[in-house]
This record gives sequence, structure tokens and C-alpha cells, in this order.
Amino acid sequence: MIIQLWSIAALNDHNYRYKFLSFCVCKSDPSIDTTTMNNVATKVAVVGSGISGAVCASALAKNGVSVTLFESARGPGGRMSQRREMSEDGKELFFDHGAPFFSVSNTDVLRVAHEWESKGLVAEWKENFGSFDCISKKFLDIEQEAPNRKYVGLPGMNSICKALCNETGVESKFGVGIGRLEWLDDEKWSLTGLDGQNLGCFNGVVVSDKSIASPRFTDVTGRPPPLDLSLAPELASKLQDIPVSPCFALMLAFAEPLSSIPVKGFSFKNSEILSWSHCDSRKPGRSSTSERWVLHSTANYARGVIAQTGLQKPSSATLTKVAEELFQEFQSSGLNIPRPFFMKAHRWGSAFPTASIAREEKCLWDGKKRLAICGDFCVSPNVEGAILSGMAAASKLTETLSCL
Repeated sequence: MIIQLWSIAALNDHNYRYKFLSFCVCKSDPSIDTTTMNNVATKVAVVGSGISGAVCASALAKNGVSVTLFESARGPGGRMSQRREMSEDGKELFFDHGAPFFSVSNTDVLRVAHEWESKGLVAEWKENFGSFDCISKKFLDIEQEAPNRKYVGLPGMNSICKALCNETGVESKFGVGIGRLEWLDDEKWSLTGLDGQNLGCFNGVVVSDKSIASPRFTDVTGRPPPLDLSLAPELASKLQDIPVSPCFALMLAFAEPLSSIPVKGFSFKNSEILSWSHCDSRKPGRSSTSERWVLHSTANYARGVIAQTGLQKPSSATLTKVAEELFQEFQSSGLNIPRPFFMKAHRWGSAFPTASIAREEKCLWDGKKRLAICGDFCVSPNVEGAILSGMAAASKLTETLSCL
């Protein structure tokens, strides 16, 4: 029946034939590569270049959709960003100051991870991890064999997002924040930048930023959220107040290896200040000219600082004070930690969700307006959850757009 409908349409109207062809071939002949179809009428905006948005953008582009990705930061990655710093003596230092690695248990994500591994985007991190008790001053639970593989991006965690955002069919615009999303009478989305610039019209929108409709956006920027929830009432209740945990990251660089630490990643027990640490320089593909560690604070410690300083961007004085407090806690462990030649703190204000709002569906979806909301806050608060959510959002849009 699909072939007959296509044939009649082809005889009557060439333009309609082309539009219908993209649907019929995708559904009836999976052997044909849809990436060769340049259907310029089907345009999707993806807001946010973290792993969820990047995975979604890549999957849409592979299905022949023209994708424009908008990111307010200077580069891709979100919580998978890599920080480039310079020491006082001019040494270039790199830190994965957000997600240190990702583990995989889902078969679909494992398939994607193997694909990335074959392309040289990721590698398995084969190191022993454990925990450290700050009362007994002893390491506990040192794993002999990890239950799931740990993967890291090469040469940084943001390398995965960089590659996905540069794939054919994806146009990435960095340093462009979204100020407003409007649903037009002709059933398209119009996007406006924070600076008031018209960013274009799109057949569908994917948002991977949980603050897109949250009052938190107003608390931080003083502006109304970009997405008016009256446009998506079915999503409103779930999006309005997603609980998050703040965190401070401390980046440290030492001239010599910390030989008193028998593992390269460990959690802290019985510390009110530190929750986690890992040795960045011992990951595959990293420079070993210095020993670099990243420490994460507890959520309670970060909340205490934010209660005193506010949600706005922290001052350099605040970050210096935080860095010293985190390092002092590290030194008090009794692990003979020397003074680093580089030390700097960074605040993750809302990067760590504490709830999953679409565990079964894996993304929020408004089919009538072709609006998808994806991220780790939908499935599970980790990289794997973000990947699954981005894949689900791409699937929803691809299926719906094929009917346009």
C-alpha cells in the first residue's frame, strides 16, 4: 500500500513525491541510507550540547534531519566538559572536572560505547577503585574487579560530545544562549537568543537543559525561563521543580605521584566536606607530566556555601576559600598529601539531579508540538541515563517528523 500511494503521488506532484518519499523509504526499505536525503524542510533545534543533547543531535542527523545545536557555553560537554588551565610557570593542565568516567549496563548504550571505542573516542579505564574512611584513616572496599566497565573519553571526557556535535548534518553554535522559545501559528518553533537575535524557525525542538522552564533560571539570570510551560501543560508539573544537588570540584596538580594512595579513584566515608576523588592523569590518553587529581565536595557542603553566597556565579574570593577548605580536608586524611603547584575550584550549581522524572519513557514528549525534553534527570543521574534519554528523544522526533 505504501508503494502504491507513493507512485500515485509521484505522478501528480513532484514536490509532494519528494516529501512523501522520505517517509516511505525510511519505513519500507531499511537498507537505504537516509543520511543521503537532504530534506531541508525538516529542521530541528537541539538546545544544550551535553552528552544527552549531543547523542540526540547525532542520531537525528543520521536519520536525515537537519539539526542546529545551540550551546550557551564556549564548547560542548556540559558535565562532561574538560577544563584547560595554566599553571604559574606556564604548564598547560587539563582536568575532567565533571563526570570522571561512565559505566555501562544497558545493552543499547554498550553498543554505542563499542562504536565510540572503535572510532577512538573512548577507552576502558582499567584501574582499581575503593573508598576511604576519614575516621579510621584507612582504605576500604578496594575492588579487585569492577562489576561494569568504566569508559573515558579520549583525550578528554568532552571529546565524545565534540565528535557528535561535528558530525555531518549537525550545525553547532556555541556561545549562543536561548532566551525564548515560541510556538507559531504555522506549527513551527521560533527561537530567540538571550541577546534578542532571531535564531530561526524549526519543525521540532529538543531541550537537554532542565532549567529551560524552571524558576531556577530566573533565580540565576533574573530573566523569565525560555520555555513558557503553558505551551506544554502536560510537561509542566514534571519540569517545574526538578530537585538537584550542587557540588564544588577541586582541581589539583602535583609535581610527583601521590604514592600513599593505592587506588586511582575513591569515595570518602565520614567526611562532611569531600565525597569523591579520582586521578585524572592516570586515565588513558592523558598527559603524565604531572599528577592531577579532581575532588568533589559533598552536596551539603556546597549547599552551605551557596546559602551564604547565592546562586549567582561565585566570586574568585569564594572559589579560593572553597579550594582551601577542600584541600585542607584532603590533607587531614593522613595520606601525606603535599602542597600542589596548582589548585582551583569550580562550582557545579545544578548539574546533579536527585530524581528521575521519566524513567519508563526515558524523555518527556509533546507529540503535538514536537517538543522533547531529555537528560539524565529523565532516566538516571549518570552519563548512561543521559545517553538513553537522548536516544529516546531522537527516536520520538524521527518517527513524528517522518509523517510531516
